[in-house]
Amino acid sequence: MPATREAVARASRLPVSIIIVGVGNTDFSDMRALDEDGTQESGGEQAARDIVQFVPFREFKKAPPAALAKCVLAEVPNQVVEFYGSRGIGPGPGPRNSQPQ
Repeated sequence: MPATREAVARASRLPVSIIIVGVGNTDFSDMRALDEDGTQESGGEQAARDIVQFVPFREFKKAPPAALAKCVLAEVPNQVVEFYGSRGIGPGPGPRNSQPQ
């Protein structure tokens, strides 16, 4: 687990999101700890941003597949905005209208 926390802290500076789906009835406390919204720290290195989303599959066994997908992907848009915002990169101009004016 310490090596995983360190890898997550290093990866938090990259344009990446980590999605973990827990399958089975195992104790997922370590996965929940990785998903804590807050700064992960390992060996003195702090995560730059929250990049981990953990979802236990057992909570969605009887739900429609779209419910699992929605939960799994819920944090990704904010993670993208945080990454680019941390580099001072804002949204660019919208798509150009291809219709003649």
